Amino acid sequence: MTRRIPIDVPLIIGHRGAPGYRPEHTASSYRLAFAMGADAVEPDVVATSDGVLVIRHENEISGTTDVADHPEFADRRTTKRIDGVALTGWFTEDFTWAELATLRCRERVPALRPGSAGFDDTEPILRLADLLTLVAEASTEHGRELGVVLEIKHATFFAGIGHDLAALVERDLRAAGWASGEHPLWVESFERSVLDDLRARGVPAVYVYLLEAEGAPADLVAREGAAAPDYAQTLTPAGLDALNGGVDGISVDKQILLRHSGRELVAEAHARGLVVFTWTCRPENAFLDRRFRHGAQAAFGDYRAEWAAIAGTGVDGVFVDHPDLGQVVFRD
Repeated sequence: MTRRIPIDVPLIIGHRGAPGYRPEHTASSYRLAFAMGADAVEPDVVATSDGVLVIRHENEISGTTDVADHPEFADRRTTKRIDGVALTGWFTEDFTWAELATLRCRERVPALRPGSAGFDDTEPILRLADLLTLVAEASTEHGRELGVVLEIKHATFFAGIGHDLAALVERDLRAAGWASGEHPLWVESFERSVLDDLRARGVPAVYVYLLEAEGAPADLVAREGAAAPDYAQTLTPAGLDALNGGVDGISVDKQILLRHSGRELVAEAHARGLVVFTWTCRPENAFLDRRFRHGAQAAFGDYRAEWAAIAGTGVDGVFVDHPDLGQVVFRD
């Protein structure tokens, strides 16, 4: 089942909330995003050892929590290969939810966002269930229907250690009343297989396939090895044809729109009935395309010009770290 959701274009999506101002994926970050006018927010979900879905950008959490300051968890530090990349740190799947609940969140890039870092160690990790409740409450508070763009992370990796993320997502959505089609819900992943699985379970949503500027999807690499088609192949007319009817949209790295024929890609996708999102619009020079950088890494560059170029492609949704700035550029 697919739910087609009418939206103002482009949809303003609070990327992990409003992490330009508060540590990502915290309750205050999400609430601030809605207060600043975001239409939806984007939680990333990963699993604990006891099957609780928690909201973290990655299952490795040393950069976004105070876990390293907890001596009782020192022996959990390890190295793992996640989607082909070796990472060292602490991983959500090695903790129960009760253990993770003792941690506090921190700003990922404190050198670039010291204001956000000023809120370090003040808020706990959220579960998906917590976030769904928060969004429902915010919809009532602001008097408008607010949405969730739910990203499922590392599904193939988690399947390999016994966690079916599609089943866990379905469980939490149904328990919270978010699997009836009554709320604006988008589900996205870099792995097409988990999207197919969740849709087969009858969860009504708009299903969006995330596409990197380079590399290949982890689920296809696990299945086909070096023969796996890469993301670039999906962005061709033939690749988009293959998506039609399988997913409802694509979400692309903004560099794909800025450095290639972004308007043409969006038009090709629209011709096939696909919506197009892009990520991530951030104003700091460190994140801008080189053409729009002016000054120090943490300073704001000519983000308005970059974002105007993105808007000019006809894109349907934009992920922003500063929803207030997104409102000014993309809507006003």
